[in-house]
Amino acid sequence: MSETTKTAEAFELTEELRQSPFMRACRREPVPYTPVWLMRQAGRYMKEYRDVRARHTFLEMCKQPEVAAEVTVYAAHRLGVDAAIIFADILLITEPLGLDLEFAKGEGPVIHNPVRAAEDVKRLREVEDVSSLSYVFDAIRLTRRELRPDLPLIGFCGAPFTLASYICEGGGSKNYVNTKRLMYTDAGAWHALMSLIARALSRYLNAQIEAGAQAVQLFDSWVGALSPDDYREFVLPHTREVIRNVMPGVPVIHFGTGTAGLLELLKEAGGDVIGLDWRVRLDEAWQRLGDVAVMGNFDSIALFTTPDIIRQRAEAILDQAANRPGHIFNLGHGILPETPVENVVALVEAVHELSQR
Repeated sequence: MSETTKTAEAFELTEELRQSPFMRACRREPVPYTPVWLMRQAGRYMKEYRDVRARHTFLEMCKQPEVAAEVTVYAAHRLGVDAAIIFADILLITEPLGLDLEFAKGEGPVIHNPVRAAEDVKRLREVEDVSSLSYVFDAIRLTRRELRPDLPLIGFCGAPFTLASYICEGGGSKNYVNTKRLMYTDAGAWHALMSLIARALSRYLNAQIEAGAQAVQLFDSWVGALSPDDYREFVLPHTREVIRNVMPGVPVIHFGTGTAGLLELLKEAGGDVIGLDWRVRLDEAWQRLGDVAVMGNFDSIALFTTPDIIRQRAEAILDQAANRPGHIFNLGHGILPETPVENVVALVEAVHELSQR
């Protein structure tokens, strides 16, 4: 039996999950109300998360399944959202690739042996076995058992370009000098790096599905740094490879920021749902994308205002969606640490109330 067949048999939806508003929206089917979940819904804006974080480093939280499951489940149930997303980090996959990852206090993620040239690409490892990430899969199994039975769980990974940019820069970046230098000066090394990442990601996502995720999301947080021509030549084939190799029947959300000029290319790369940031109107973006579900696109900074303003801005987005099947409400990016929890709850409640069919 092939690996794909085994994976397909492992993915079974209960009727409760299949008929959940989130899963129906992924399939562009009518829903009783617009489903909503929020990127970084388990995070530092919640006191309960900060209490857990005070006892663990960030990597410890990711690598201790009981802790990852606890914060995932608590956030989803506390907010009343329509999907949970597993607590993890997009950079965890870099360790089995052979990279030295650290989350430095006050600095964010640091890769101590970045890739800058072809010889650096050659020292990376092929991730044929994702068992070193078993803590993620164990967290998914625990979370699935503890979540409400009708609440879908989303697995995720970073998209190839965003991961490659971290790997080349050694951390976050504003201008992606090392990333683009490799891309422009040694296309062979660049494509070898991206292909290596893509193969690892497909295996990683499918293992998350086998563990109990009902949908998966690719985060291409930094892809807005690219021109359309560069995206088409250097990124699209590799992102498409990841998505095409995800187990059939599992919804894939393809999300990026700064992508107003790349939307048609993101759709070409693949995904059942295209995530939109706040820099584009939802109705105009959806018209450009055509026959695909969309996710978005509330500006997370508006969560620092008042419940009335939050409600007005949510209603404007829902009006743009116009009850068209296939809209999942979300932010244009993640919840920020200082966000008032009560405003996040107010947003979820407003979306549910305003979108009742």
